[in-house]
Amino acid sequence: MNGLRTLIDIAIWTIIIWIVLGYIVVLGRVPWGHPVRKVYDALQDVMQRVLRPLRNVLPPVRIGGAALDLAPLVLILGLSLLRGFL
Repeated sequence: MNGLRTLIDIAIWTIIIWIVLGYIVVLGRVPWGHPVRKVYDALQDVMQRVLRPLRNVLPPVRIGGAALDLAPLVLILGLSLLRGFL
């Protein structure tokens, strides 16, 4: 069970790192060829596949002219609950 908890922790931190890197990339702080951009692109590919089913059930929340994607937060909460039950 300890190994599964570790995997869940790694998954949660991967999501958090993906979110932070996303903000850095969107704000234009990372040039195209930079290694950070390559890491973000790899995480983006994986996270889109993981979050797609959740986004089908939970569409983004509209706030004025913007949309807030709650799928990563819901995934983190779900993984945290699962970790708590182990």
